Amino acid sequence: MRLTRPPALQSAYVLHQHDWSESSLILDLFTRESGRVAVAAKGAKRPYSQLRAVLLPLQRISVSLSKPAKADGGEVQTLRTAEWGGGATMPAGAALFSGYYLNELLMKLLARHDPHPRLFDAYADTLAALAEGDAALRAFELKLLLELGLLPDLSVVATTQAAIDPARRYQLSPESGVIAPAGDSSLPGTLLIQLQAALLHGSMAALRQACAAEPQGLKTTLRGLLHYHLGHQPLRTRALMVDVQQLLDS
Repeated sequence: MRLTRPPALQSAYVLHQHDWSESSLILDLFTRESGRVAVAAKGAKRPYSQLRAVLLPLQRISVSLSKPAKADGGEVQTLRTAEWGGGATMPAGAALFSGYYLNELLMKLLARHDPHPRLFDAYADTLAALAEGDAALRAFELKLLLELGLLPDLSVVATTQAAIDPARRYQLSPESGVIAPAGDSSLPGTLLIQLQAALLHGSMAALRQACAAEPQGLKTTLRGLLHYHLGHQPLRTRALMVDVQQLLDS
C-alpha cells in the first residue's frame, strides 16, 4: 500500500509553540493533510522575521515543510514558508479562551502524523462560530470524540441495542455507551437522536443547533467523557477560564 505524500503547500493552524533557541521556535501545527506535526521555525523570533506576524494561534495559514528530521529528541520538520491563509480574524474575550481550549484538546488527544481532514474542517468552522458560546464548544467536543472513535452510537441503548426512546432520558457512559440513567446527570432521548442525526449529516451548524437545546446537561456529560479519555492530563485552559469567570463575578 503506497502512502500518499502531503502536498507542497498545506493548510495549518498553530496549536502551541515553545522556544527552541534564541532565534527559533518549535511549533505544534494542526494540518489538514498530515494531522498534528512538530515543526522548527528557524529565525522566527528575530525582530524582522516575516514569520512573526504569520505564526499566530487560531489563524489559518499555508505552510511548506521539509522532510522530518531529529531535533529535541523527537521527529521535527523544518518550516520552509508560511503565509496567512485568510479567514476569520483573531477571536477576542471569552471566544479567545475558548479557542485556546480547543487547541489544548487537540494537543492532548491527537496523535502526531494522524490526519483527520474532517476534524480539521470542523475546527476551522468552530473558530468562526466561537461567538455562539457553549453550543460551539459542545459541538466540537462531540465531533472530536467521534473522529477519534471515542463516541458511542447515540441512537441505540448499549446494553440492549434498542432504539433510543424520545420520551425517556439516558446517561452517556465512557465505558458502556448510552445507558438508562442511574444518577442526576442524564440527557433526553430526543436530544441524543438529534445529535446522532447531525453527526451523521456532518453539518457543524446543525450540530451546534442541537447542542443549544441542552447546554448544561451536555457540558456535564461531555466533561465526564473527556476527563475519562484524558486520564491524568488536566486541562489548564478550563481551569483558567473558571478562574477568570470567578474574578469577573467578584
